[in-house]
Amino acid sequence: MTRAGYRPSHELVPLVLSGSRLAIARMISRAEGGYAEASEALAELYKHTGKAHIVGITGVPGAGKSTLVAALIKSLTQGGRKVGVVAVDPSSPFSGGAILGDRVRMNDAAEANQAFVRSMATRGHLGGLAPATLQAVDILDAAGYSPIIIETVGVGQDEVEIVSAAHTIVVLSPPGLGDDIQAIKAGILEIADIHVVSKADKPEAGAAVAALKGMLALGPARSGSTWASPVVAVSSVSGEQMDKLTATIDKHWKHLHESGELAARQRNNSRTRIFNTARHLFQQQFDERADDLERQLQAVVNRETDPQSAAHALLGWNQERSQREI
Repeated sequence: MTRAGYRPSHELVPLVLSGSRLAIARMISRAEGGYAEASEALAELYKHTGKAHIVGITGVPGAGKSTLVAALIKSLTQGGRKVGVVAVDPSSPFSGGAILGDRVRMNDAAEANQAFVRSMATRGHLGGLAPATLQAVDILDAAGYSPIIIETVGVGQDEVEIVSAAHTIVVLSPPGLGDDIQAIKAGILEIADIHVVSKADKPEAGAAVAALKGMLALGPARSGSTWASPVVAVSSVSGEQMDKLTATIDKHWKHLHESGELAARQRNNSRTRIFNTARHLFQQQFDERADDLERQLQAVVNRETDPQSAAHALLGWNQERSQREI
């Protein structure tokens, strides 16, 4: 028995494709909730994806990512573009994340400029993205949004999933960090397609730009790319240099097409999604077999079996065959 007014997910597909904001919101909610009923609809929508330019916005927590996204919404929609945003919020006090005032400004900008913004919680997932982030991107892609901006909770040394989710990676750095090496520790030199220094009106911004350019001159280029990552100083509040940033984002998208790098990135992104989904399904199987897990755990503790054999038993693999294949 279904609730009054409830539409099955397969009925939402044509509405999403036609751009219905209500249908988009409902489908994203079902993806985020992990509804089994929505899996076929999501698979159908995926057939209509692959057209959108996906832009990742990342950087240290507190850098002003949400304020930058709000400014980007205004700049991009001025040309009549249909902008989508998936903003990933922290679900732990240890994760940092957007200041509430920044997120309010983003939502206000979206409402004023007909952009679609959706926030999602990480739910304890490391890597800067929520598990359903890319499904939300798929839904917005199928609905005709482009560019689609993904704002992460913040990047760390091992938290660079955004590289396998977006076509263009924008890394935001605030001026006056006082520790230039922090950027290297965060892996920024390796993942950024475009460096942005916020608060361009502050006197420290020039020093931050010079420091980043110096590190880029010494560091390696992004593997497999001929693109030279530029450094752009902007003021998200005043809008200074926002036109230059949007033009640079568009220039990188054009470069990916003309250089052939886009196909390689899309292949890498698809590969990562398959592996991540497989890992999630394995974890789900473990969760559903709690009694079996407890028995194998106790057997390992008692030295009646070893961890590898226990894992194979839980996965239902034939150990001899697995070892031969390895």
